[in-house]
Amino acid sequence: MNTAPASASASATGLPSVLPSAPVEYPCLPISSYNCSNLTCDEQDNDTNKLKPPTYKWRLVIAYDGTRFSGWQYQQSTPTVQCIVGEALTRITKLERKDLLLVGASRTDAGVHAWGQVAHFITPFNYDSLEGVHKALNGLLPSDIRVREISSVVPEFHARFSVKSKIYHYKIYNDTIMDPFHQRYAYHSIYKLNVAAMREAARHFVGKHDFSAFANTSRNDRVPNPVKKIFHFNVNEMGPLVQLEVEGSGFLYRQVRNMVALLLQVGREAVPPDIVPRILGSRDRKELAEYALSVPPHGLCLLVVKYNEEHLGLPPGGPATSFGRHHSISKCKLPCF
Repeated sequence: MNTAPASASASATGLPSVLPSAPVEYPCLPISSYNCSNLTCDEQDNDTNKLKPPTYKWRLVIAYDGTRFSGWQYQQSTPTVQCIVGEALTRITKLERKDLLLVGASRTDAGVHAWGQVAHFITPFNYDSLEGVHKALNGLLPSDIRVREISSVVPEFHARFSVKSKIYHYKIYNDTIMDPFHQRYAYHSIYKLNVAAMREAARHFVGKHDFSAFANTSRNDRVPNPVKKIFHFNVNEMGPLVQLEVEGSGFLYRQVRNMVALLLQVGREAVPPDIVPRILGSRDRKELAEYALSVPPHGLCLLVVKYNEEHLGLPPGGPATSFGRHHSISKCKLPCF
């Protein structure tokens, strides 16, 4: 197995040697204890030419309830998922955040959830096993953020720039009375929706289009290419729950929520399904604003981020992927009566 020099190698427990060798319990920190000051997204998102050998790259698959957080991306004054995960990693690895170069695949907005957010970070040392790191990381994180998977990846992998496609879900609860068990994860529509018309309208989004009319302006945008490819856009009805699933090569700022907003207007029969190609062709955000307002974030969830298989292979000498470990109870040795 390839390892870093002895001064930066990992112990048999899966934690680097700079940490105590005895088992350590990491107490979960309150949200208010995290400090995201002195961070910029540019520092975190671009690790090109910053990797100095020997370095090791690690992929995280993260699920979170976005209700309490101001999105994924670092911000100066409010807690974000990237800030909290980064802080936990600094405690475990004993590295500075600027050295970890934690990068996420998607900059989800405040209130948006994720089941399959992907991120990567780097270390100057290798690990023999990832189970200990996995357990320690989830032990530090609040209960509404969970790392589902940790794996070693090749140096060419980049959580953001290697993305092949992303899948989002948007859930709508379509009934007169909102189910309290869905209120944090679904938008409540009291209007009876014409799901067949929504399906017809959604088909117009499929293919390669200029989505300028469906993008909000963001000061963080780096002149993104407005041409994106939508692979599928399904509208599924499951009792009162209407679930919209869209897969695309990428999405502009608030593009998914703006597409959903127009489909809701189609479902309410306020506008016809063939309005979609007309607004797409306008390439003008003001054109969409005449017919639909954006929907709230809590119905949106980043479900899956897809990559090419060659980017996901384990590098030589890397530890096995950790999916977490079940606990077991030894059989009772007391006599049974």
